[in-house]
Amino acid sequence: MNAIDFGGSAVVTVVAPDRENGSPSKKGETMKSIDERLKALPPDLQREVEDFVEFLFEKRVKRLRGKPTFSWAGALRDLRDQYTSVQLQHKISEWRIGER
Repeated sequence: MNAIDFGGSAVVTVVAPDRENGSPSKKGETMKSIDERLKALPPDLQREVEDFVEFLFEKRVKRLRGKPTFSWAGALRDLRDQYTSVQLQHKISEWRIGER
């Protein structure tokens, strides 16, 4: 098991599988190879690797989300008499992109 530190912003602990039977390698040769290759990269590519690793974690880790509150519901109630729902959608689009 090896820990890889990406400049303090992310630390990743990884168990390297043994290529033959899929069990963790005692020597950690695979992780050593990855670590050596990572250190040989220029700083901009090291940051790219860090971004990719973070992407992989975000992709695999389920985030706990609370139940939606719909606290925004009814926020445009005062515009109900001025616009149809389609007109309101267009108006909101205009507001978002700053057109008038």
